[in-house]
Amino acid sequence: MKEGILLCGHGSRKTAGVEEFKKLVEILKDRYKTTFEVDYGFLEFNHPLFEAAVERLYNKGIRTIYALPVILFAGAHAKNDIPYELNTIQSYYTDLKIKMGSPIGVNSHVLGLAKKRIEETELTLTPIERKETCLVVVGRGTTDPDANSDVNKLMSMLWEGMGFGFATTAYSGTAHPSVDQSLNLVEKLGFKRTIVIPFFFFTGVLLDRVYSILEEKNNASWQEFVYTAPFGTDELMLKAFDDRLDEVINGAGNMNCQLCKYRKQIIGFEEEIGKEQIGHHLNVKGVLFEEDEKIGGKKNSLGNSFKKLLGI
Repeated sequence: MKEGILLCGHGSRKTAGVEEFKKLVEILKDRYKTTFEVDYGFLEFNHPLFEAAVERLYNKGIRTIYALPVILFAGAHAKNDIPYELNTIQSYYTDLKIKMGSPIGVNSHVLGLAKKRIEETELTLTPIERKETCLVVVGRGTTDPDANSDVNKLMSMLWEGMGFGFATTAYSGTAHPSVDQSLNLVEKLGFKRTIVIPFFFFTGVLLDRVYSILEEKNNASWQEFVYTAPFGTDELMLKAFDDRLDEVINGAGNMNCQLCKYRKQIIGFEEEIGKEQIGHHLNVKGVLFEEDEKIGGKKNSLGNSFKKLLGI
């Protein structure tokens, strides 16, 4: 009997981001089709929710599901929200086992893909020495310093490994420094060029905001500010999913808890230790779009038509 894979997406307010996520789903479906039944769900904004995806897999006879977060770093979504949802769904079934894998995290595939995106961008520009170029790595940003530190670690490895004159980080939300703050600091350093690489899977509202800030900065400055494409569905990212799948199947897919604010006393986050594991997206689950593949549901509902009229 086949086992199942549930690809756990975050969800996006931008339709293009949802479509890019679904493209990844189709690629992984084909990649794993001989051994696994692959489905997907979203944490917030979009349908299907995790619950509906699990129900589809269950109705196909699947009794073991490996849940793979389509999330780069282990912040609150990976440590709290997704486990909360999956634990709740697990309680509905007595004969179903759901095992959650780790987020993509820091690994050689992500590092190699970041290098590839930077080099692709450099090929479109007038050649200059790397020591005259600054690198800015932009992460999503989270309230968990453990996840933010992973962005810093990859930034440091790219800086040292590729020979940039300077490198730093920025975050599109929640964490500091913000993209604006980081670019204002970098501009004072006087590098001829700044390359910004967003550590994002796909396009979305946050990534569009990052690109917009960069374009404004580039137009207003004598220095050159450019950006790379997001990671997308590159083969290196698919290999990272292969690794996470192998880990969860063979029992090694553990969350990084060495510096987790929920389990260790971390400077500045002492009140978070032992905090109850509960999701915080319950009010926006599936809020933007009706589910096209809802089990037993009607397509083209009045609610869906109204949302389309509003452009959401």
